[in-house]
Amino acid sequence: MKKTTHYSLLVFSFLVLLTGCSKDVFDEYYERPESLEPPIYQQLEAKGNFKNLTALIQKAKYKDILSKAGYWTMMAPNDDAFTQFFQKEGISDVTKIDSVTASKIVKYALVYNAFRLEQLSDYQSAIGWEVDNSFRRRTAFYDGFLNKTVNGKPIVIVGSNRNNRGATTYYVNGDNNNKYLSYFEKEYFATKNLSTYDYNFFYPNSNFTNANVLGGHIEEADIIAENGVIHEVSQVSVPLLNLDQYLESNPNYSLFRSIVENNLVTYNFNQDATTAYRNYTGKSDQVFVKVYDATLAFSPNNENYLKQSDNDGQMDAYTLFVPDNNALQQFINTVLLKNYASIDKLPKYIFQDLVNAHMVPNAVWPSKVSSYNNALGEEIRFNFATDVKDAKVASNGFFYGTNKIQESNLFYTVYTSAYLDPKFTLATRLFNDGSGFREIVSDISQKYTLFLPSDAVLRSLGYDFNINRNEWMYTNPVNGAVATASIARSNLMRVLYNGIIPTPNGELNNLAGSGIIRSGDLDIPGEYIKWNNNKVFAAGNITPATVIGFEDKRNGRTYYIDKLIQFSEEAHGLTLKKLATANTNFSHFYNYLAQSTLYKIGDWIEGVEIGTSYTFIVPSNAAISQAVKDGVLPGTVATGVPNFNPALQGDKDLVADFIRYHIIATKTVSDDGLSEGLVETLRKDTFGEKTFIQINSAPGTLSFKDSAGRTANFIKSSSNNLADRTLIHLVDNYLLYKQ
Repeated sequence: MKKTTHYSLLVFSFLVLLTGCSKDVFDEYYERPESLEPPIYQQLEAKGNFKNLTALIQKAKYKDILSKAGYWTMMAPNDDAFTQFFQKEGISDVTKIDSVTASKIVKYALVYNAFRLEQLSDYQSAIGWEVDNSFRRRTAFYDGFLNKTVNGKPIVIVGSNRNNRGATTYYVNGDNNNKYLSYFEKEYFATKNLSTYDYNFFYPNSNFTNANVLGGHIEEADIIAENGVIHEVSQVSVPLLNLDQYLESNPNYSLFRSIVENNLVTYNFNQDATTAYRNYTGKSDQVFVKVYDATLAFSPNNENYLKQSDNDGQMDAYTLFVPDNNALQQFINTVLLKNYASIDKLPKYIFQDLVNAHMVPNAVWPSKVSSYNNALGEEIRFNFATDVKDAKVASNGFFYGTNKIQESNLFYTVYTSAYLDPKFTLATRLFNDGSGFREIVSDISQKYTLFLPSDAVLRSLGYDFNINRNEWMYTNPVNGAVATASIARSNLMRVLYNGIIPTPNGELNNLAGSGIIRSGDLDIPGEYIKWNNNKVFAAGNITPATVIGFEDKRNGRTYYIDKLIQFSEEAHGLTLKKLATANTNFSHFYNYLAQSTLYKIGDWIEGVEIGTSYTFIVPSNAAISQAVKDGVLPGTVATGVPNFNPALQGDKDLVADFIRYHIIATKTVSDDGLSEGLVETLRKDTFGEKTFIQINSAPGTLSFKDSAGRTANFIKSSSNNLADRTLIHLVDNYLLYKQ
């Protein structure tokens, strides 16, 4: 209460003092300082060479605004610039410019905030000024509400002022989507290592003067005014079209635009925009926001760049590459419609990928094209000297019209065989659902062979996808058992991964012979599969899959198969039992195993889990007999006759440790040279520490060296036997562990 009383007394005393003063003293106290420069309008008027611009300022009703306090940068075209503009537009003088055009020219010349020339290249970031990191500024001009005819119906629309990230994030009420003006300044060019080539690629008929504003240049900089800074420029600039508008305006790209408009654009009613429109015009029309698909890298009608911070549009912009109608039509005919009857039959994801392949969420400078990737993470595959026929600076980015398409990995790799064929939608769905398979087989820099089952094959074997529940399904075709969605997807992933083979040298281009090869990516190995006379199989195949056709792509070959390359879930002990029956040279090892403490009901082996990678190194019968003679295994030393079921616990432990040392843990090894060095075994030493053996592998040869320095060589004719994520090899010696 005291504070209020004291404040009131102070105010009253001040008023009394002022009342007692003469009017001259009052005016002198609040008089405009003589040192202050005139406002922008008065400066332009006084200069004498901006008569046309001041006439437009009056016609646009901006004289009062530019004669008062404010904080602007004005890119002011001089009278010579207007003389050129009149000639270009075919008009006689400034009186022929209507008020709407006048408003456009004036507002687009006005940049928010006052910047000297030396400041234009600096970026006003959220954490402070970043020197020489800017080439654009937001202007006072925006398109606002537009009347359009959409699907034959006239409507009022407004552009997205944000990139679509779902829900209603594509439009923020109160943001006018102001257009940006680009300039080309020496400090920025030096910092970014750009050259006159980067400027003249867009403006071939203009000279780079170290301070260009679009196609013109700054003739006199830093004319200081009370309410900002004026830069005299040599060209009249009307508001640039944004990428969306330029695409619409140029018939050379009508086919690309129709794909976008018909598949990736919606017009969404917006109440906030409708209310603003009614308040502004008094009209009752509903207003719709033109919204681009949320999967696209950016919205071509968004003037605001990312808007992660208020001014990020100062330092970057978008780039859109657009193939002309002839190039795109040829691509549609020869690639997209190879397996589809018409373009309207293509899945939406193809259009999404096609457009994203031509989008870069950065400003791609011509001399730096190799520094950028498109929205799919691919390098830009255009030769700017021969492929780019149209280069435009738009209000929200760079537009490049091309005579070819971006040759995306998705349309030219083995992945394409499934992706662009309706007979393989299930495989495509799994490739695309976060499995990582798409990224592997669509890598155009790596060679692959893809074994591809059709939807009909997958469904006949119990696999399908429930669209309503958005989940994978598996129903056992033999007993009708239904797996959970996660198991169904996991099993299908494993099956399809068996069909992805790195083949850098075309190793599987001829399947007439026989062989073994590892599936999966080079970084994440899959399982080993075999082929024999155009048939392929894995450990779980009762009957092999037959190749029924193939297609060559830029990064390899796709084989179409009539069955799955099936994994096994059979216990390893059962696989060894079958091997021992078929080939008696495995019998001594198996008999020791079957009678050991490691062997469990159901032919399971202690420490060996289904779904984990292993390698079994099985000494031949002769090698096992030698181990008995050497006292390494229980039996008759003199004759080497094994004792498969010893009574003493010490002998039982001896057998268990012997077997464990012949099982490589977490790694599947073959004679392909893909694995070398020390590998862990299942055996632990007396201190519980891991034990290791040395692998030496090269194409056609494989050997194992134990801790005692002894070597066991695989016997090729009896090795590379398939099991669950496992290979079983027969070797000519046993492995001995020494502490």
